[in-house]
Amino acid sequence: MIGALLGQVAAIGAHRALIDVGGVGYVVEMGDRALGRLTLGETRRLWIETQVREDSLRLFGFTADEERAWFVLLLDIPGVGAKVAMALVDGLGAASLAQAIALEDKTAISRAQGVGPKLAARIAQELKGKAPSDYWRAARIAGPVAAGLGELSAAMPPQIEAKTTFPDDGGDDGARRDAISALVNLGYPIADAARAVAEAMRASAPSGAAAAEIIRSALRLLAPNADLR
Repeated sequence: MIGALLGQVAAIGAHRALIDVGGVGYVVEMGDRALGRLTLGETRRLWIETQVREDSLRLFGFTADEERAWFVLLLDIPGVGAKVAMALVDGLGAASLAQAIALEDKTAISRAQGVGPKLAARIAQELKGKAPSDYWRAARIAGPVAAGLGELSAAMPPQIEAKTTFPDDGGDDGARRDAISALVNLGYPIADAARAVAEAMRASAPSGAAAAEIIRSALRLLAPNADLR
């Protein structure tokens, strides 16, 4: 089972990229936004979800493990195939998708290509209160996987601090992602963190607020009795 690839971006096509790893080219299916982050000739690490069928083997690639994790979670929902799951993850991004699920925002979910109102409602209901597994997080932080896909067993000590990061798109969206990341690092489930950040930005934090201000407002919702001076 292939979980990640570290290699040179040899070619970029429609909905796929060719990653050269030691002379072997892997065809990786990706969303348009993720493909836009790649540059021909660069060395890039992609997180991979492998699907094995009787007559095929497909590699789905993501530039962040949070995106891969949401993709896997979405595939468990009846009526959601790889195309729809990819459209949701690539179109919304991990943080925005987490927020939409946390708030049961069917309108935001239905903006993804191929997702109608009924399917959006089913996705919101099925994933209510859920978040992706942290399966890869310890390995990614510990070093060998991040440095070059070393032995996973050596990368998983009993105690390790989880660090979650989201791509910074700038502006309010970047601050929102940073705030969600910080709350997850503090131990809050991603669904709760996304909901609190969304409510804080809507009610307490003004437009253009820095991540620190959003975090402070969100913590007042998550821990109303805490001293946040």
